Amino acid sequence: MDVTDDQIKKAIVAISIEKVLLEMGKPIFDTFTKKLYKNYNCYIPDCSDHPEYLNQILKEMYGSSYKAIVDKITERLVEFSYQKSVAEFIKVVSN
Repeated sequence: MDVTDDQIKKAIVAISIEKVLLEMGKPIFDTFTKKLYKNYNCYIPDCSDHPEYLNQILKEMYGSSYKAIVDKITERLVEFSYQKSVAEFIKVVSN
């Protein structure tokens, strides 16, 4: 089975999001994933195609402090920002 570039990008983004949330604590990760599924019927890998979901849930959970979490996710992705899709994700999620 061949892995596509899109699948690799989704995995990179998903792992970055998961790592940052898990560093904050398992309960935070669990709350985020439950809200993501409840509000949008999707999972963390879907955030690569819909970064607005990530932003919205983090805003609900943390208000204006969500930006610090987005910055941590962006820091993890910066080394992959040469890829157009990752650069676009960073651009959207940072706004």
